[in-house]
Amino acid sequence: MRRLFFYTSFLLTITSALYCQNVTVTSAFDSSRIYIGDQINFTVTIQQPADINLILPVLKDSLMKNIEILSGPVFDSTKSGDGLVKIIEKYLITSFDSGFYQVPPVYAELKSEEGIKRFYSDYSQLEVMRIKIAPADTTAKIYDIIGPYRAPLTLGEIIPWVLILLLLAVLIWTGIRLLRKLRRKKSGIEEVVIKEPAHVIAFRELEKLRDDQIWQKGEIKQYYTRLTEILRQYLENRYNVFSLELTTAETLDALVKTGFKKDTSYNQLKTILTGADLVKFAKHKPQPVENDEHFQNSWSFVLITKQEEKVSEELPASVKAEEGIV
Repeated sequence: MRRLFFYTSFLLTITSALYCQNVTVTSAFDSSRIYIGDQINFTVTIQQPADINLILPVLKDSLMKNIEILSGPVFDSTKSGDGLVKIIEKYLITSFDSGFYQVPPVYAELKSEEGIKRFYSDYSQLEVMRIKIAPADTTAKIYDIIGPYRAPLTLGEIIPWVLILLLLAVLIWTGIRLLRKLRRKKSGIEEVVIKEPAHVIAFRELEKLRDDQIWQKGEIKQYYTRLTEILRQYLENRYNVFSLELTTAETLDALVKTGFKKDTSYNQLKTILTGADLVKFAKHKPQPVENDEHFQNSWSFVLITKQEEKVSEELPASVKAEEGIV
């Protein structure tokens, strides 16, 4: 019996070691040198066997002091014929302080009965340089006037144009609505539309998702797709954040601009959307307890942030009678 236990443990150890040999984590910048304010990608590449679940690194706000993350991660994955999967995470970064930076290694984790094993990348180096406006010595030769430096477009420059387009779209939509109302009045038909509150719609869809038991049937990706669509539609109905057309990072930025505070509810939403991205784009396979936790957090987010609707006193008496309003 002891020999059987010994051989079993030995085989498990060897199998685990073989798996670990096939896991590699690398990280690198697109370029080792940039000028202040330039934007480049920081890429994390993970190569692993297709039949193991690694917890992938998700970096937030900054790689280190003075190196900021503008957006990301953006996931991509490919399979090779030897049973390996390559997962790529890309972050758009910039820096406004010159100097030589050495970014610490990033790592992925493997959880098993033996504990947690981490796979580290190497250090990543980046030099941020100042722009030299004039040569060090101008006495030996006369130089032409240096032309203006064309800095790359930033998110702050693009957003005003996006807002203008959104405003035009809202004005056009409002104009169409007004024209329809005028036509109804001319025809003598007055239609009263009572819109459901955002949280009522969200709760109904969440209950339907729970009753369908999608992830229990093994359809994990479809489960997280529907869960995030419900939350994104709720954000549109509740805060006018058109999240269905935005990435996770853009959704969170747009929500904060409405005055939403970065509190517990904000962190709940960020965890749900980020976790769903890992499932949909990095092929992460969460445990059943994680699926249920994301559902409970979604319900809690809607419950805490819902807006209590007040019935207008100007509704017609016939409508109040139908709704049971005194």
